[in-house]
Amino acid sequence: MACQDQVHHISTSIVAPASYNGSATTTTTHRRIDLTTWDLQLLVPAYIQRGLLFTKPKLGDSETICNIISNLKTSLSQKLDHFYPLAGRLAIDRHDDDGTTSVYINCNSTGAELIHAVAEHITVADILEPIYVPSLVESSFFSLNGVMNYDGLVKPLLSVQVTELNDGIFIGCSMNHVVCDGTSFWHFMNSWSEISRSAVGGKSSIRTISRLPILERCFLNNADCPIRLPFSIDDERFRESHVFPTIRYEYEVRFYHFTRETVAMFKAKADADIGPTNGRCISSLQALLAHFWVAVTRARNLDPNAETSYCILVGNRTRLVPPLPQEYFGNSVNFYVATTKVGELLEKGHGWGALLLNQGIMSRDDAAIRRSWDSWVQKPAFPDRAAIFQGTTLLSGGSPRFDMYGNDFGWGKPIAVRSGMANKSDGKISVIPGLVEGSLCVEACLSPKTLMAMENETEFVNTISI
Repeated sequence: MACQDQVHHISTSIVAPASYNGSATTTTTHRRIDLTTWDLQLLVPAYIQRGLLFTKPKLGDSETICNIISNLKTSLSQKLDHFYPLAGRLAIDRHDDDGTTSVYINCNSTGAELIHAVAEHITVADILEPIYVPSLVESSFFSLNGVMNYDGLVKPLLSVQVTELNDGIFIGCSMNHVVCDGTSFWHFMNSWSEISRSAVGGKSSIRTISRLPILERCFLNNADCPIRLPFSIDDERFRESHVFPTIRYEYEVRFYHFTRETVAMFKAKADADIGPTNGRCISSLQALLAHFWVAVTRARNLDPNAETSYCILVGNRTRLVPPLPQEYFGNSVNFYVATTKVGELLEKGHGWGALLLNQGIMSRDDAAIRRSWDSWVQKPAFPDRAAIFQGTTLLSGGSPRFDMYGNDFGWGKPIAVRSGMANKSDGKISVIPGLVEGSLCVEACLSPKTLMAMENETEFVNTISI
């Protein structure tokens, strides 16, 4: 694999919304968006980092890679007219009456960031062929590494790095998680690619998109707005107690592919294990995650009396009454943790694990979401990275429902999805759709010892496809 110093930054541009003219009267500027509990609970983790790999397009006689970069910059500017919070910064209000603070998005059109980089000796095969994802992808194909969401006070809320490879293009997107969740992230990417491909070949790009974002935040239970916090995110004491080390934890990243037929088999097995009288409907995703939970726990060779947990981000949009539209641009997720004894999970197996996940996910109804909201307002708390990643736990993000492979910027659909180093550690699992409809893919960040043990387990190996 080519070494890291072969990735060179060519240029960095600040991209404002197309309609912004530098005036305070511009419609997309100086608007305040107050943040919900769902947004604020993500102040402490790092940015979302997801990227798409493309084969290099065949350029016409008058075309160059600079034309592609220019088109991406123009379409991004037009896109920010619709998603203008991403061109702003986080900001703080201080409340002298009670010493609290509140955090909001200042839509001041300061701008997003677009970086053009070149890695002329790195090929698509260098990225896809190794069993483990090369660390270069994490460290050099994404910007804002090591930046926390609360750093959005001064850092761009959106930074895109476009890296030209020998025979491909990689678009790595780093987006502040306080501004949006995975559903909104991929809504943005789908809309950006929609505008971009409309302008390829000299055509005038469209200014409207098929799915406009809903930028108004949802506040539950007649909550006070803004939500007041008993601390300030620019206070050194807060930052010192909520900083994540920037070193790469001891893990490797591997992608496991599961065919449509195998996923169906997981579901059928889980349903059979828990029995027809249980009344539970195990989803294909829950069945897959349970299969993975059992396989990883066995490979870790843990004490049977120890506890093992699976932490899942559960979307709220369809669970609220009334439901939030999918175009709601912001965060609407909560954490659920399923816990059991190691020995119990291994003895009862796949169906038991799937049932635990199902029970927890199904419990996240409208009432539970509203209770969680009130609880966080009364006592704001943030995920404890050390508690989550302790060698007995898995944490899942991503979703097979996200349209990742539909992002055609004008040179064809992506051939792979990769992620940056943000929020990774031993036990982080991300689920993405497979290239073939109905198939699923798991990006697993696990210790080398665990991965080796899994690869020596015939029962697990027989379920994965190349």
